[in-house]
Amino acid sequence: MGMDRMGARECYREVILDNIEYSYLVQDSHIDREQLDEIVDLIVDTVCSARKVIRIAGDDYPAEVVKSRFMKLDSSHVQYVMDCMKDNTTYVRNIKKYLLAALYNAPTTINSYYSSLVQHDMYGDGQRGRG
Repeated sequence: MGMDRMGARECYREVILDNIEYSYLVQDSHIDREQLDEIVDLIVDTVCSARKVIRIAGDDYPAEVVKSRFMKLDSSHVQYVMDCMKDNTTYVRNIKKYLLAALYNAPTTINSYYSSLVQHDMYGDGQRGRG
């Protein structure tokens, strides 16, 4: 009994919602629900993609590599990407491409991003103005 594509997709969706602590993120009043859902859809689309290679920021990556990285994303990565979107006030022409790259790079860029914020907190005025 092969699982139909829709079934597989739903299973992945459940796992991803769990991974990123969706129910917890949704309760955060600072979070843009629409954008969060867009990110979830993109992660699910990517993980369920039938392609052999996935293009990110102009480079082709083996789909398996991208999928395994996307399956490791958690709530902090998603919040980080949403923060980046907020900070990036320039109009992003292809939001999907931008998000794909941001999500893919999140695990490697998140540490430097937050350590620079911490540095700022320690040596700055301590006010991050995050409202």
